[in-house]
Amino acid sequence: MFLSQSKLIKSTLAAALVAVAGLITASAEETTAIRLPGQHMQQHGDLLANQGNTNLQLDNTTKYLESIFSEEEEPEFDIYTEGWDSQYVNCYANVVVPQTAPIDVSHYAMPHPGYITSPYGYRRRFRRMHKGVDLKVNIGDTIRAAFDGRVRLTKFERRGYGYYVVVRHTNDLETVYGHLSKFLVEPDQYVKAGDPIALGGNTGRSTGPHLHFETRYMGYAINPCAIFDFANQTTHTDIYTFDKSTYQKPRNFSPQANAEYAAKYRAENPPKAYVPDKSSKNNTASSTVYHVKKGDSLGKIASRNGTTVAKLCRLNGITTTTTLRIGQKLKLR
Repeated sequence: MFLSQSKLIKSTLAAALVAVAGLITASAEETTAIRLPGQHMQQHGDLLANQGNTNLQLDNTTKYLESIFSEEEEPEFDIYTEGWDSQYVNCYANVVVPQTAPIDVSHYAMPHPGYITSPYGYRRRFRRMHKGVDLKVNIGDTIRAAFDGRVRLTKFERRGYGYYVVVRHTNDLETVYGHLSKFLVEPDQYVKAGDPIALGGNTGRSTGPHLHFETRYMGYAINPCAIFDFANQTTHTDIYTFDKSTYQKPRNFSPQANAEYAAKYRAENPPKAYVPDKSSKNNTASSTVYHVKKGDSLGKIASRNGTTVAKLCRLNGITTTTTLRIGQKLKLR
């Protein structure tokens, strides 16, 4: 009896050992077949290769855009928030701005037919936000009001916009025109879409003639390409809907379409020398002599011509209490 039990125990142990051995062998074979470390290294290598290709594509895209916008300038300081007189320029600082608002842009004019040399957006190489678009112009080109409205400011900002005009429109937009050479309008003057308001220039922080053009809604700098299709010289829609979450985004902006339009524009508008209009005696940014008009004061004249009252007094041998006569000539420079 004991012998039979002993044989049964040995037989059971032997079977168990064989089963365990089989499991170990199967596990070893399975592990060998999977080869996790090798496959993992291959996948890691593929991932690094893909990342390298992505970086190459980004670099190529950056170089492509820089080649298209080779005339790009360093973005200006925002006169609504950063300029030397920003509190005066931005009259919407304490106004509640709605989340969305429909704006009628059906009655419009292109400020200038020039192509975009620098689009709206953040500039990594300058570490600044460009809050408008730059359009190619020649010095002396006519700049026109984009919509009906009233001129709010004609001023000078030496470190940025140079001579600039701000127009408030009946559709609740404001437009800004910078780097001008000459004003053709005065503050509080009513203008219609397409009316000449200034001449293009190269004033302020600028290394070449161009128009810096902004579209603002209650101080918010809307991407002009959300409203205007500059490559086709039109607006995208009759009604633009301002939205705080999307106002910085362009609508159907294509660098390639802009490049094609730029080539066409350059062929049809070769560079030309600027010849100043010496016969004009209006109040302009490029004038050296100003003719006093009804209602003028030294402060108004200085503000409109980018100078100071002290300089006017010094140049003309007068004082701040001198009575101005209509038609009197004042040296500006």
